[in-house]
Amino acid sequence: MTLERWHRITEWPLTGAAALFLVAYAWEVIADLSGPSLIVAETVIWLTWGVFLVDYFVCLWLAPNRWRWFYTHLFDLAIVVLPMLRPLRLLRLVTILSVLQRTAGAAFRGRVVVYVVGAGALLVFTAALAALDAERHAPGAHINTFARAVWWAFETISTVGYGDFTPVTEVGRLVAVGLMIGGIAMLGIVTATLASWIVERVAQTEIDTRAATRGQIKALSAQVSELRELLERKSA
Repeated sequence: MTLERWHRITEWPLTGAAALFLVAYAWEVIADLSGPSLIVAETVIWLTWGVFLVDYFVCLWLAPNRWRWFYTHLFDLAIVVLPMLRPLRLLRLVTILSVLQRTAGAAFRGRVVVYVVGAGALLVFTAALAALDAERHAPGAHINTFARAVWWAFETISTVGYGDFTPVTEVGRLVAVGLMIGGIAMLGIVTATLASWIVERVAQTEIDTRAATRGQIKALSAQVSELRELLERKSA
């Protein structure tokens, strides 16, 4: 078993685990669970964490140079370790974003649109969950319903910030910072991709124009040759 093969095998199962975590976490936050339902949701959340933990150590074991893999994948370690803290659980959803990005590829055609729309919707939804989870029971909190949390998330990711709802906890403000950075990053992706597409179109137009010009020159040269031959026959 190689590391590349392991990645191919586990890519979608890990995405499924992240999606299962999202369902359990959304259920827990939106329904404000307690009792047996809370135990079920927490069990699912911790089981998905175990899946990511196993994946991390298997990757470390399969890496040709384990020390190099370790210090070049510190972000993967953070995704595994930091979600043990409740406010940082949503780091597991980075797996979904990474799969979306690989699926999108470098092409502009509808794939990037799918990636941006999917990543944007995921960021808004998860940020709304995280903000509601952090703010709901805080003194003087404005974000105390899921509808308000979603509205706040849309305001923040678009960097509009009307200010009608603002986080009052440190965790809520940290979520806001991450959401704003995510919104700016997605705007950068769209802008860069559009610019790349325009450059490609301009370059293709120039290539087509040059090809047409070469064809015209060849046709003109052929006509000149025919006229020369005709003149030579007449003069002979």
